[in-house]
Amino acid sequence: MTAPATVTPRSSAELIRAEEPVLAHNYHPLPVVVAHAEGVWVEDVEGCRYLDMLAGYSALNFGHRHPALIEAAHRQLDQVTLTSRAFHNDRLAGFAEGLAQLTGLDMVLPMNTGAEAVESGIKVARKWAYEVKGVPADRATIVVAGGNFHGRTTTIVSFSDDPTARDGFGPFTPGFRVVPYNDLAALEAAVDETTAAVLIEPIQGEAGVVIPDDGYLTGVRELTRRAGCLFIADEIQSGLGRTGTTLAVDHESVRPDVLLLGKALGGGIVPVSAVVACREVLGVLRPGEHGSTFGGNPLSAAVGSAVVDLLATGEFQRRAAELGEVLGSGLAALTGKGITGYRARGLWAGVDVDPAIGTGREISERLMREGVLVKDTHGSTIRLAPPLTITQEELESALASLAKVLA
Repeated sequence: MTAPATVTPRSSAELIRAEEPVLAHNYHPLPVVVAHAEGVWVEDVEGCRYLDMLAGYSALNFGHRHPALIEAAHRQLDQVTLTSRAFHNDRLAGFAEGLAQLTGLDMVLPMNTGAEAVESGIKVARKWAYEVKGVPADRATIVVAGGNFHGRTTTIVSFSDDPTARDGFGPFTPGFRVVPYNDLAALEAAVDETTAAVLIEPIQGEAGVVIPDDGYLTGVRELTRRAGCLFIADEIQSGLGRTGTTLAVDHESVRPDVLLLGKALGGGIVPVSAVVACREVLGVLRPGEHGSTFGGNPLSAAVGSAVVDLLATGEFQRRAAELGEVLGSGLAALTGKGITGYRARGLWAGVDVDPAIGTGREISERLMREGVLVKDTHGSTIRLAPPLTITQEELESALASLAKVLA
């Protein structure tokens, strides 16, 4: 038997150079090559450790390789991983029941990615508008907010005002009206008899963790109810414990007609998303009208059920709320000392750095050299979204590193 060839370990620089000719350049990652992760820490190929303050854009709310989620995945890998929806599987009903109970809604449409959940929500809202509301065929409109980020599919970028996501990808899908975020008067003026739904992020993540005024979400709920259209809340980043409550809409005790969930629903192990809605809405779908080969697969359902079980305890929501106070206090102390402003709710913050100190990218690179991973968004804004398993000491260490690079 021929001896296996010896594989020479490759450095971070070598691996980054190797990507250049073979990977599409649709991302601009920081120059760190992660090889191992546990909890809130990641390790690169050279063995350097970093505190992860991004958590996969909230996909890793429970940290890297949470034991309960890894156990659920391992257990299911020994049973069955995929059947397609051509057949039933023994994990899907429990996942759907648990998620419906957690969110206070009736029915679940399982998908894979966040963008798929948004696309599915749009389709369902239009179908509901024609069959239930009585909007004339092909006339349904959906009102969205400026500064939104719901994904990058062709339909979704059709109602984006981000030129990077939009320019060069037309022609665009019609049927959307864009109004300013956090402006109830503009929203009311845009809604009419053709409106199927109002689709908004309760907190705009990609825009820099933009938090609306108190009462805005309540106003959206009341307005949509009066107008006879649906309220769709995109909680793909804001939901599942991130802001100190199960859902960001819970801060105003609001229940939308449709919830879009993803990211943390898969525990950082598999892509899992879902449209969760009242029965009147999701009940409009019939066999063949929508689907996904992988949506609702047994492995995803097993991991998703374990995520629901973690959230059902309330522990992670409490941690996000309590440590959110530490995060907010730390950022308040840095305001005027390199920070011009910040917005925070739970363990989620958008931090505006003085442009004289550096761009968001430059600050992210400096923090990386201090062993802390964050990611920039527009201009000189960085986002902080650590796993909800972070300790107070680790959080304070990250804030100290931020103070150091700002100084």
